[in-house]
Amino acid sequence: MPFTKLFFSKNIQTDLENVLSGYASNQIFVLCDSHTEALCLPEVKGAECLKQARFLSIPAGDDQKNTDNLSKIWQFLSQEGATRKSVLINIGGGMITDLGGFASATFKRGIDCIHLPTTILSAVDAAVGGKTGINFNGLKNEIGAFHLPKAVLFYAPFFESLDEPNILSGYAEMLKHGLLSNTKYWNELLSLDLRHPESPEFLSAVKESVYIKEDITEQDPKEQGIRKALNLGHTAGHAFESLSYKQGTPVLHGYAIAWGLICELYLSSKRFGFPSAVLQQYIYLVREAYGVFPISYKDYPALYETMTHDKKNESKAVNFTLLSSIGDIQLNQTADKALIEEMLDFYCDAMGI
Repeated sequence: MPFTKLFFSKNIQTDLENVLSGYASNQIFVLCDSHTEALCLPEVKGAECLKQARFLSIPAGDDQKNTDNLSKIWQFLSQEGATRKSVLINIGGGMITDLGGFASATFKRGIDCIHLPTTILSAVDAAVGGKTGINFNGLKNEIGAFHLPKAVLFYAPFFESLDEPNILSGYAEMLKHGLLSNTKYWNELLSLDLRHPESPEFLSAVKESVYIKEDITEQDPKEQGIRKALNLGHTAGHAFESLSYKQGTPVLHGYAIAWGLICELYLSSKRFGFPSAVLQQYIYLVREAYGVFPISYKDYPALYETMTHDKKNESKAVNFTLLSSIGDIQLNQTADKALIEEMLDFYCDAMGI
């Protein structure tokens, strides 16, 4: 039996009524950001179950996933009379589900939460699996906890307001899941028309991506084994993402992961013979769809330093998830500084920097 109920909703208000039936109406709280307040909240706010709910909106953007907004949520819950039997509904992208999930995990030592992901990225990644957290000291998700949502409601009309960059950001995590699963799903992903995320084909691919992640996290909720597979592309990707913030030109999470996958598929090729044809196919896709994140050898020390702080590391060595081929996962692989610099050299060559 799944530990989180997943609803691929046709009627979001009706499904919310069902999910919230066990909660007192005055113990329902809703968190969103300025974007989802305008574009998505109207879809749900008319539900009878939310008539007495209290609402909090915070500014949009991943840089808002910080201690200030965490404190603001705690204050909101406390001042509005939340108890240990309350529920916090998080309506938004990964920033909101990560932040709201962490607030839920820590308020009164843990209250229930329900996620309504409004982006493809949050649907296939942040909203599923129970990882929560905030950014701290310039590092992604440095502080956090495992806290499973009671339910996740996926509602396709939310995706219709997404612009191309946010579609691509979610697509990058879907590509990661394709690399972790099988050639059939990988090829399906490559054939998708990204201009139509509302199409049955795209929504079917999103659903498959959700189930891939859910299956892995069910097997290993606390990331002691197979769940580490989901970190593919993230050691290098988080370093790129952190560097972009330090430079004052932040990139979307999925873009950073798309570029990080080039690096880690190179290590996979070098260490385990990952097929060069698939690697080259992927490099072409990234250059065409995501463009280039420009780095130079001057950035290598900062990138390496960020990788040494990665939560997956269990010693001084930097830890990676690698692949022998699509679906053939190699966990707990390490690389020293020289190999990481070689990996970054490959990225620069592949991107034409």
